[in-house]
Amino acid sequence: MGLKRYIFRRLLMIIPVLIGVSLIIFTLTRMTGDPAAAYINEKMSASQIADVYDKYHFNEPAYVQYLYWFNGILNMDWGWSKTATMPVTDAIAYYLPATFELALTSIIIAIIIGIFLGTVSAVKKNKPFDHSTRLVSLLGVSIPVFWLGLMLLVIFYNTLHLAPDGGRTSMSFVLSRVVPNQMATGFYTLDSLAIGNLDLFADVLWHLILPAVTLSFASIALILRMQRNSMLEVLQLDYIKTARAKGLPEKVVIKKHARKNALIPTTTVVGLAFGALLSGAVLTESIFSWPGLGRWSANSIKRMDTASILGFCLLIAFIYVIANLIVDIMYAYLDPRVKLG
Repeated sequence: MGLKRYIFRRLLMIIPVLIGVSLIIFTLTRMTGDPAAAYINEKMSASQIADVYDKYHFNEPAYVQYLYWFNGILNMDWGWSKTATMPVTDAIAYYLPATFELALTSIIIAIIIGIFLGTVSAVKKNKPFDHSTRLVSLLGVSIPVFWLGLMLLVIFYNTLHLAPDGGRTSMSFVLSRVVPNQMATGFYTLDSLAIGNLDLFADVLWHLILPAVTLSFASIALILRMQRNSMLEVLQLDYIKTARAKGLPEKVVIKKHARKNALIPTTTVVGLAFGALLSGAVLTESIFSWPGLGRWSANSIKRMDTASILGFCLLIAFIYVIANLIVDIMYAYLDPRVKLG
């Protein structure tokens, strides 16, 4: 099957997946309280409240409400976010760049460190370096994200004064209206470079590093462990022994022959980890006052903002499906024997 045909077929499969996800989350939100609460405030009169129920069909049976809501999804009317005081689509567009930038930085850190440590750990099996990396892997899956974030703040902000306490930029850039007036895309690293403001770029990186390290730590442990186990299996295969018997340098054997094949199972972990970083940044964004999707969704849950919760869950489901598609395509790139079917 050709790549274009495979991608098209997988994109079609997104439709039933998203419908299934939407049915589940819609049903759950309707079981937790009155969905009209997100649209009603204390200043509204009885007639205005009645208009809200009529407009969004909250007086109708649940299945009728779902049909109207899903029709709104198709027409880019995802409802009103009480938490962000704007339409849900506008809230997603506003908060997504911050979370995406944080998650992308975190996964890059996790990939670089995790693959490097996992590869070297396998090559130096049962040596001090291997024992050290396995300890790092154990700590990564054991330490709670909120505890790690708080400890980093205590050390680097309160004690050493080497990092900010949170946010995406310093207040001086906000007061001077550089942020967000000149932030065209919402990705502050790219926007600061686009306007040629290197001071702002350095400040953005300064604010980004601690939350990115905090968010990436668990992914580093997962990628490290997967890469190590995969490398250990590959290093036992006959073609590796043959390459060594031919007298190839050990670096060539590891980098060109072993590591590439070991990356195939690791790719799955990376793809799923990126989706998890986008959806699981709630604690990290809350600790570092990061204005992203995670913090917005957490506040929406506390305020029973069902429209925001539905929009967030649907978006994350879509991201996971796309991440899986990219992983499958990477499979074919890393190993030509893998057939897209």
